[in-house]
Amino acid sequence: MAEPIVIWGSGAIGGTIGAHLARAGHEVLFVDSVAEHVAAIEAGRLAIEGPVAQFTTGGRAATPDRVTGRHRLVILAVKAHHTEAATRALAPHLAEEGAVVSCQNGLNELVIAEIVGRQRTIGAFVNFGADYLEPGRILYGVRGAVVVGELDGARTPRITALHAMLRDSFEPDAVLSDNVFGFLWGKAGYGAILKSSALTNDSIADFIADPARKALVIGLVREILSVAAAEKVTPLGFDGFDPMPFAGTDMVAIEATMARMVTYNRGSAKSHSGIWRDLAVRKRPTDVAAQLAPVRAAARRHGVPTPLADRLVELITGIEQGRLEQDGALADELGRLAKPL
Repeated sequence: MAEPIVIWGSGAIGGTIGAHLARAGHEVLFVDSVAEHVAAIEAGRLAIEGPVAQFTTGGRAATPDRVTGRHRLVILAVKAHHTEAATRALAPHLAEEGAVVSCQNGLNELVIAEIVGRQRTIGAFVNFGADYLEPGRILYGVRGAVVVGELDGARTPRITALHAMLRDSFEPDAVLSDNVFGFLWGKAGYGAILKSSALTNDSIADFIADPARKALVIGLVREILSVAAAEKVTPLGFDGFDPMPFAGTDMVAIEATMARMVTYNRGSAKSHSGIWRDLAVRKRPTDVAAQLAPVRAAARRHGVPTPLADRLVELITGIEQGRLEQDGALADELGRLAKPL
């Protein structure tokens, strides 16, 4: 039997990638903490649904406590706030020459590298839209950017092999980058918009298109870009989002990229962010604070103020704790902290 590719966290992101790899003939070990989801996968009932692809597959699956052996490739796809615990749980099962690929939202590579070592950590950026609906069911709502790269930008045999596998089995337009952190910081800016949209019940597209949210959207992206600049990282764009205009004053260019973002999100069957879904549907804590933690930490190191990001975390936490309700008034409050255009 071929050595399996381990998908550690087989929900929306991991389940979608793993299902495609399994369908393409790769040996996959799905790992997930939801026993009912694991059982469905083992029974061959992992259904990918939606406009992008529709098929049912399955494979070997286990809860984390049932994983055995040591493996050379682990795709980590848990929420950002579970990164440390998941990495510590998988570390005994990672081969000495193995690597963990962070297919997550946030700068989680930094956390992973602290635990398993930088040489055993591979950077990845994903922006496709997917939702975990219930055990054995995942909505694949829209294709999006998939990028992999070594943390130091090197072109190694393992990164070229990983890129080829993803390109051939999952996303034909997958990118092999020597600047994966550029994409991750770009997503940090774009992701701040998605996080703020979860304060409301608006779709992502409606939130970005709303003139009342314009100053907030621009202010959030500019704030994240100011931290990236202090870190000497040049954020990169994807799927209609171009971070560079936000760093300047050309409102025509800013409005053009915002319009492209609206178009991209209107074409997705995934209308709301995963953060909104965690709050409104699954009624569980989000990973907003964890995703923004390294950004805010970098800001403190460089003395860069982040009033919007700081308040955004406070508001999302208030919703998680039941003290606040998702409503446009929360976005209004956050928007009042943004500088006038």
